[in-house]
Amino acid sequence: MSSEETTSDALEWGDSEEETDEAQNAQKLTTEDSENEETNSNGGLRTYSNNNEETNFKGMNEAGFSDNHAHPSVTHEVNPSGSGRVRRIPPWMQDYETRENLSEEEDLNAMNMADEKKQNLENKPVLSQPRPERKKNTLPNFLLSVQLKYVKLGYHYLVSNAMYLMLMPALCVIFVHLSTVTVDELWNQLKFNFVTVVLSSTSIVFTATLYFMSRPRKVYLVDFSCYKPGPAHIASRELFMKLSAASEVFTEQSLAFQKKILEKSGYGEMTYAPKGLMRVPPDQSMAESWRESEMVMFGAIDDLLGKTRVKPRDIGILVVNSSLFNPTPSLSARVVNHYKLRGNILTYNLGGMGCSAGLISIDLAKDLLQVHPNSYALVVSTENITRNWYFGNDRSMLVTNCLFRMGAAAVLLSNRTFDRRRSKYQLIRTVRTHKGADDKSFNCVLQREDLDTQTVGVSLSKDLMAIAGEALKTNITTLGPLVLPVSEQLLFVVTLVAKKIFKMKIKPYIPDFKMAFEHFCIHAGGRGVLDELEKSLELTEWHMEPSRMTLYRFGNTSSSSLWYELAYSEAKGRIKKGDRIWQIGFGSGFKCNSAVWRAVRAIDPAKEKNPWMDEIDDFPVRVPRVAPIVY
Repeated sequence: MSSEETTSDALEWGDSEEETDEAQNAQKLTTEDSENEETNSNGGLRTYSNNNEETNFKGMNEAGFSDNHAHPSVTHEVNPSGSGRVRRIPPWMQDYETRENLSEEEDLNAMNMADEKKQNLENKPVLSQPRPERKKNTLPNFLLSVQLKYVKLGYHYLVSNAMYLMLMPALCVIFVHLSTVTVDELWNQLKFNFVTVVLSSTSIVFTATLYFMSRPRKVYLVDFSCYKPGPAHIASRELFMKLSAASEVFTEQSLAFQKKILEKSGYGEMTYAPKGLMRVPPDQSMAESWRESEMVMFGAIDDLLGKTRVKPRDIGILVVNSSLFNPTPSLSARVVNHYKLRGNILTYNLGGMGCSAGLISIDLAKDLLQVHPNSYALVVSTENITRNWYFGNDRSMLVTNCLFRMGAAAVLLSNRTFDRRRSKYQLIRTVRTHKGADDKSFNCVLQREDLDTQTVGVSLSKDLMAIAGEALKTNITTLGPLVLPVSEQLLFVVTLVAKKIFKMKIKPYIPDFKMAFEHFCIHAGGRGVLDELEKSLELTEWHMEPSRMTLYRFGNTSSSSLWYELAYSEAKGRIKKGDRIWQIGFGSGFKCNSAVWRAVRAIDPAKEKNPWMDEIDDFPVRVPRVAPIVY
């Protein structure tokens, strides 16, 4: 680097020209080979100076410091004992070392000169030097060697058990007091205060009864099932592009755009599509749409009823969600008709709520189970692809063609106490966030006609990722205090106070949700969404594996994707008793919803039947950032 470049760089960072010259001199001293050594007759002092010559100090001296770090004006004193050890003497100390042979007046002048030298050097900017190597016999730097994650883990355990630690002194006092009272004395106290004892007992019984009657009913997930279509429905990426080209609707630019989306989507070659869209020309009739919905819904429900051995007439609540296909009669009415459910069943059909509708259905079923004791609730989540495939050339609408695939899930919930033993999970809480009051959030996922041919499709805004991030932030802000350990909440509050009140320049603390959950089921809406959430929540590849593998194997199955992800974790044998699962869903509106589950028992994959079981040993697979398509 030239001297002009060095000067410009230094000035750019706010250094003065004088400091730049010193930096250039220091660079010369450490880069060129020249040494000028002078020996002083006073006390065996040996002084290195450049004397306008470029000097390089090589080697390691016996004190353990490299000569490269010696300043040209620093004096080294040879030990008179002959041990060969060298003591480095700062410039302001050299005058003190030679004062012994001076007169009183000369001694005073030397002291003043030394003080001036010391003050000048202290006011002078110090050039950064490489840290000298530590001698072998010195202690290590424990601040660098301590793993802070273990300190944080210990802090977490301490705060989490703080309540028990505070109760211990009170229990000790009670125990000591009772140890001084005999049984006869205790009986006499109760006998002579009979009215007080009766009133106290009555109050305790009344309070306990009121508590048990008013507390929320526990909601259990008995089991769930995900539909896996047959081989005839497999739609590889190559077949997708061939069918798109054969439709003779898309322009070359639209085909190239869809090809680019698919190559970066993270999809595999085994996703599924309905038969109507695999024909040439495609069949989007109402009959074909009904056929798709019935196939996926009934397939999932049949499998669920077979696993749980629950009779259809025992189901008291039915919730079906399908965002884009809402025929008359409704899909929920079709389920009642097919399984001949009882006449007083409560049925709900949710539409237009996007990919987060599955968790909205769970939340609705949970609320209904609070007021209907000893009931089963069946939740069915699906999406219809046939009726809503977009045949046009608006790029904002072509993305949904590339992302959505066929699938469905059926979930059986119960509030019966005796179902706990055979259930898989207990629903801990649900949190719903709706950003529909904001116009951008409302319009970021919108079903409309395109401007060219008035063809109906679902348009995705470019602001979708930012809007999803804001919705997630709001949802996490609500969920965090409910699930995070006290230690994480204290760290967050302390950081917030330091930043807002004391104006400290520190980064906002991001709570570690890995301390609150063992498993994460994030809606497999697309690769970009998963990448951003992995980064913002600081999750590992292991935590993201169920979502990424579901996206690779089944694609975006809309509201049912969360259950394919949970089924993946079960097939891998990862679910242990007491594990906590966080399901996160995003949907049009714009909405972000969360559900928190706790495993009631360990899940044995050998006894499970889900769409992953016959191929789980093939996963995980490496998903390339770009996978070229040739068709």
